[in-house]
Amino acid sequence: MKKIALVNQKGGVGKTTTAVNLAHFLAMAGHTVLLVDLDPQANASSGLGVRPAEADSGTYRALLDPQSATSCVETTSYPRLSILPATPDLAGATIDLAREPLALARVLESVDQKRDFEYAIIDPPPSLGPLSINALAAADSLVVPVQAEYYALEGIAHLLQSSQRVRQSLNPSLGTLGILMTMVDRRVNLARQVEQNVRDHFRHLVFRTVVPRNTKLSESPSFGAPIGAYAPRTAGAIAYQQLAEEVISRVKALEFGSRP
Repeated sequence: MKKIALVNQKGGVGKTTTAVNLAHFLAMAGHTVLLVDLDPQANASSGLGVRPAEADSGTYRALLDPQSATSCVETTSYPRLSILPATPDLAGATIDLAREPLALARVLESVDQKRDFEYAIIDPPPSLGPLSINALAAADSLVVPVQAEYYALEGIAHLLQSSQRVRQSLNPSLGTLGILMTMVDRRVNLARQVEQNVRDHFRHLVFRTVVPRNTKLSESPSFGAPIGAYAPRTAGAIAYQQLAEEVISRVKALEFGSRP
């Protein structure tokens, strides 16, 4: 199982949108995928039309009892795509998880022993609290969605410093798969300038794929559907399909020890 965490401490950058749609397009490409909703808001769950889990099921129960994790996995209406749905109780679990930074790693290890998932896509909350630290400690690699705005470079640098600390203390195999520019409107000078600054500074780490501002992308969660099902011919859908292809390519490159 390749475990990819979508992390950014800032909200509103398209992190959950990316998690849902990347998971769906990986499944559409023929891979078995587990989407792990690690956010108490449960937006990734509702984005696939799955109701937030009860306290005795979903991600919360799995974190408390990793051996029960497989029974907490739910199928979705999309082939090859399953989910560990979130529960609002996750908000209260942060105190326990602060003392158990490897809880999610044990959950995914338990699932991997019993189910054949090729990818796990992890969507923690927009913070660097215990849930996000658990995501980084469990993941093989990190994807950083970044909105094309003024403070983008500063936010990326801070996040990569945090991931370096996790690498040193909890997860030495954690790598950075890539930085994804989201909500980009290239008609706006600032967006073009920020994108270029990020590419100049981080070079090969930045995905070639750029996710544009797109009305259908904003609408699709309210219909409980990923963009590939809701509006498959739109620019947003095309971008996330390209991202999935690029992720697959980069994962293969890392497996062979080369730079994407």
